[in-house]
Amino acid sequence: MKLLIKNGYVIDCENDGKADVLIEDGIVKEVRPDIEESMADGFIDATGKYVMPGFIDLHVHFREPGYTHKETVKTGSRAAAKGGYTSVFCMPNTKPVIDSARDYKNLIDIIERDSVVNVYPVGAVTKGQQGKELADIEEMASLGMKAISEDGKSVMDSSVYRRAMEIAGKAGLTVFAHCEDINLVQGGVMNMGDRADELGFKGISNAVEDIIAARDILLAKETGARLHLCHCSTRDSAYMLRCAKEENLDVSGEVCPHHFTLTDDDIKSDDANYKMNPPLRNRKDVEALKEGIQKGYIEVISTDHAPHSAEEKAQSIEKAPFGIVGLETAFALSYTELVKSGLISLKRLVECMSSNPARISGIDRGVIKEGKAADITITDIDEEYVIDSSTFESMGKNTPFNGLSVYGKVITTIVGGKVVYSEGKIL
Repeated sequence: MKLLIKNGYVIDCENDGKADVLIEDGIVKEVRPDIEESMADGFIDATGKYVMPGFIDLHVHFREPGYTHKETVKTGSRAAAKGGYTSVFCMPNTKPVIDSARDYKNLIDIIERDSVVNVYPVGAVTKGQQGKELADIEEMASLGMKAISEDGKSVMDSSVYRRAMEIAGKAGLTVFAHCEDINLVQGGVMNMGDRADELGFKGISNAVEDIIAARDILLAKETGARLHLCHCSTRDSAYMLRCAKEENLDVSGEVCPHHFTLTDDDIKSDDANYKMNPPLRNRKDVEALKEGIQKGYIEVISTDHAPHSAEEKAQSIEKAPFGIVGLETAFALSYTELVKSGLISLKRLVECMSSNPARISGIDRGVIKEGKAADITITDIDEEYVIDSSTFESMGKNTPFNGLSVYGKVITTIVGGKVVYSEGKIL
């Protein structure tokens, strides 16, 4: 089967101009202008559209197994496809926790049966994510696992975490770090500051994140592990990433769209759709995160897609679970806030959403190049639309962005040469 994408503007780390893309048997065959339509069996007219490498999200929660009332691999992957994502990394805080070869294999079976995109399970650092005994990291790595994480919490025992980093380094894995000093949280539910005081909620200080970020960077420096800081939200996390880059450490970081588009001042009432972990910070933090993206020491935009049921999120901020969905809004939010505003180029955005995540996670994707997997996203950056959570493919509708007008719409998503999403429909 040959598929031709014609008349589009191809943009990634190696391309920046009008070109056609010929796909054969799931692989990019040619990238050049004026490829004849007769060379293909199928044809997509991308006139006026941008053809990009499929987005890669290093941080999603698909909730399966164990929490399928929130999300499943099937619904989560459909949300990913609608959002232009062709590969995602799902976190291990499921039930059971993905901490053994058996549980890893079981999840792979579900993925192969139900997913419409590439899904890479991330293994836990410790058994049951209890922070005491190491998970079967080497066995899971032997099955193709790319990364480990204790996401949802931090391994508070530094000696245990150091040993995990040593094993990850030897196995060529990336360590995805959730940075949260649980001893400092003390029941906090939103950012510590004036708005928390006004609403009467306990606050979460920046130090909750910064202390563990500093520790993890120092452990990575000592062990040589490849470290990736998840959902950075503070100005000091950004500063530490800059210092790590200046020291040429194998350390990277991600930021989520909600953390560079919103502040705690946007929380006007007791609305749990604004409750996420880490929380929305203040304006100085947001500006530091944007500067990190602009200058390149924050290299990745991820979503931390965290679906919950409507009943769970209908509770007060004090009682509702942390987390919002993000797969179906991330590109438009990022394009509108970062590119349309003139802060970064579209090419830089593609790097943050495709090529950089591929490099950091060690997967051979994130580029439109002859001989590479045909994972491609076609977008219309000029189309304005209003985010409507009722149309989400995800089971989770928990978003603070419902009703927001944005630019940049995903038109088509192609995974391994197969069109899985087009013009509003999962195929």
